Amino acid sequence: MRSGLVLVVLKGERSLPLLMLHSSCCCSAITSPAIANRTSAISCATTSMATTVQEHKKALRSEIRKALKALSPQQRAHEDFAIQSTILRSSWFKSSQRLCAYISCPGLREVDTSTILSQVLTKSDSEHQVQTQKELYVPRVEDKNSNMRMLKITTMDDLVANSMNILEPSPLDGSGNQREDVMSATNPVDLFLLPGKRNFKFKLSLCFICFSFCLSLNVANYYYYPGVCFDKEGRRLGRGGGYYDVLLKRYQDLALEKKWNKPLLVALAYSVQIKDEGVIPVTPTDMPIDAIVLSDGVIPISPIAKEKMS
Repeated sequence: MRSGLVLVVLKGERSLPLLMLHSSCCCSAITSPAIANRTSAISCATTSMATTVQEHKKALRSEIRKALKALSPQQRAHEDFAIQSTILRSSWFKSSQRLCAYISCPGLREVDTSTILSQVLTKSDSEHQVQTQKELYVPRVEDKNSNMRMLKITTMDDLVANSMNILEPSPLDGSGNQREDVMSATNPVDLFLLPGKRNFKFKLSLCFICFSFCLSLNVANYYYYPGVCFDKEGRRLGRGGGYYDVLLKRYQDLALEKKWNKPLLVALAYSVQIKDEGVIPVTPTDMPIDAIVLSDGVIPISPIAKEKMS
């Protein structure tokens, strides 16, 4: 039997030895009571911290929901128009070829994207208007386990209302073929356009579909990203379902594997959805955004956003 010494390092504590006894067929460990007690304390502290973060997130979602409800129809319409106009005039949007975008739901008090979608899906017949036809992917929620797909559409007629009367792409196109999934597309997405708000209780799981429909335009360079609120450092408070976080992580892993550039993650938000730095609690699974589009302009956050949007 051989013996070896392994050090277990606990943050904030001295390293304590853990003696490992090895043999060809078994392995046993002698753990001191002190280590066991400290491990238990750390576990409890971690659980308590996670609970505190979730409670903070819940309170912040409630605060933003009330602020959005208090926005007058006139103010909402003004900000909707200004945000969409800013995007449509921008060079970074005009140059994008493929994007993911949410389909806005008026009842969810999220930034309207109908004009953007309409222009993306409209082919220009003018000889004097140079406009590259963009490929558009929009979200379809598959289940309650944070599984969502971005499917390609070419017309608003490709969308069907689900049982919650929320529009999403049908899985099959008019010819009966499976719609292209952004995860299996040959070319990368440029842009993700993300909504600034959507609140649901998961017992109304299809509301998360709504959340995913918050304009998920998939252009090879950009991604419009959903959330309840944001800060100017790129932190984002989502709606709690994790759909976009899971999807974006999968897509970024795919981009890394294929050596593609990562898409630009752009959030669309009302003024009341912007919080001061340090107010939004985040966890390791929360995906940060690259930029925010507000009624008074664009806030580039990441280095790539500052390069493309300046």
